[in-house]
Amino acid sequence: MEGKQILNQLTPYQQGKQIKDIKEAYGLNRIVKLASNENPYGYSPQVKGHFLNNESALELYPDGYTAELRTAVASKLNVNEKQLLFGSGSEEIVQMICRAFLYPGVNTVVPTPTFPQYKHNALIEGADIKEIPTVHGFHDLEKMLESIDEKTSVVWLCSPNNPSGVSIPQRSLYSFLDNCPKDVLVVLDEAYYEYMDADQDPDAIGNLSIYENLIILRTFSKAYGLAGLRIGYAIANQDLITKLDVVRGPFNTTSMAQKAALIALEDRAFIEEARLKNNTVKQSFTWFLDSIGWTYYDSQTNFLLISTPISGNEVFQYLIEKGFIVRPGEVLGCPNTIRVTLGNEEDMKQLQDILYALHQQTKEI
Repeated sequence: MEGKQILNQLTPYQQGKQIKDIKEAYGLNRIVKLASNENPYGYSPQVKGHFLNNESALELYPDGYTAELRTAVASKLNVNEKQLLFGSGSEEIVQMICRAFLYPGVNTVVPTPTFPQYKHNALIEGADIKEIPTVHGFHDLEKMLESIDEKTSVVWLCSPNNPSGVSIPQRSLYSFLDNCPKDVLVVLDEAYYEYMDADQDPDAIGNLSIYENLIILRTFSKAYGLAGLRIGYAIANQDLITKLDVVRGPFNTTSMAQKAALIALEDRAFIEEARLKNNTVKQSFTWFLDSIGWTYYDSQTNFLLISTPISGNEVFQYLIEKGFIVRPGEVLGCPNTIRVTLGNEEDMKQLQDILYALHQQTKEI
């Protein structure tokens, strides 16, 4: 059966190795997964308490309008409820954007390397891709602006960027928005927003009335720890949201995901504790990296992209045999690096010992 020709040139998303498979392959009893930027501290205990004590009506369709969560998010962000769109993770909203605004004959501007699903979904819709290399992990906003032409429909900004972890400076972001044509949709993906330092927050939501071509993506998968339930959202002007709502599936987020997100949203103490623990571990780990002379990007997230003295694939293999899963930079478009999710304090200390032993070996080569 014939499908779109582009499907013959693309491959399915390649997720990291699964814990069960690695245990069997290397005879390990314990695996520390530091490859997918999940929250090592889990999720709000209030979410767990709710589902332990309340039965879910799994036989019923979920609320397609996401009414309760919509009201809570709108109140928290001080936006109109009609400015919100919910998806099965913010990744589904990326897919909606591509389906609604990209098609053969138009192009989209994408930094590289960045979250690969922007390009992947755009190609499926038949759009041309203009990839602009990042500079020291940062978006090259000037060249991205220069690449926009009369056929450009969507520009993708990821801040903090994945895989580098760096955020777009506020002044640079607004300069870009001021100079970007108003008929070009600008997607600002803030999946790691909750981890950002306060002085890095550009308050993009507070300026949506000025930039009507801006759409902001957020998720409950990262800091909120609900990756397994798949729920995220977008904030934009009402006209943009209405267009995207047309391509949204009628029951695209589950009842359990909606309820868990609603409870998690209100547990500010959990988010703050997770953020503080993340920063403490990040500081300790970067001190260690400094001590052995390994460089890294100034991350505003719960992961670090680290330059390695040998290939990232080799470091990945060395670590996986010791029970630690990371992402080799070769699969992310960043050769000779590894991306390491910041785990809990005990696991990160063990990782430091293993990396130190590797560092000593590479010095002798």
